[in-house]
Amino acid sequence: MAARPAVVGSVETVVTYLEMTAPPTTPALRPPCADLEIRVARQTTVSYYRYLYETVGREWTWVVRRLLSDDELQEILADPATEVNVLWLAGVPAGYAELDRRPAPDIELAYFGLMPEFIGRGLGRYLLDWTIRHAWRSRPRRLLVDTCDLDHPRALPVYQKSGFRIYDRRRERLALLEGMAPPRRIGEKVSL
Repeated sequence: MAARPAVVGSVETVVTYLEMTAPPTTPALRPPCADLEIRVARQTTVSYYRYLYETVGREWTWVVRRLLSDDELQEILADPATEVNVLWLAGVPAGYAELDRRPAPDIELAYFGLMPEFIGRGLGRYLLDWTIRHAWRSRPRRLLVDTCDLDHPRALPVYQKSGFRIYDRRRERLALLEGMAPPRRIGEKVSL
């Protein structure tokens, strides 16, 4: 069992909540390269999930799932309403998109992102488009996603370009964990 990381402080962030109320009407994006596939990770293990979450979210202050015990995280992953879709390039995990159907009749795009080595290659746009279309096959009332000013600087514009609209903004406090890189705000220099 992994030990919970120590909380060493907190930071204020502005969280932007977005929704999509109808499926896309444009043609689906084509894969940007060969040897690319998206697979549902059935019976996701806690260790594999933590690898995806921590690798994708390390630069963007993803902490919520790191604060969960293994048992708490396993409960979420074992729920049939939780779906982890992994993007693979040439047999290597390149990113993932997690859909949470628990807030039915809505679906939440709970987590979405790429491994650092795969950012800037058009893979994120393709994964997001695939995920949106995949979610709408279930005919939700709305598809939801949120992002904050500590996320990748292109996150909000990409969500908006994909058809999401802002419906709320809130200031929230986010835990800072021992050993975490200092959070960066959108607009600060980011290595891509």
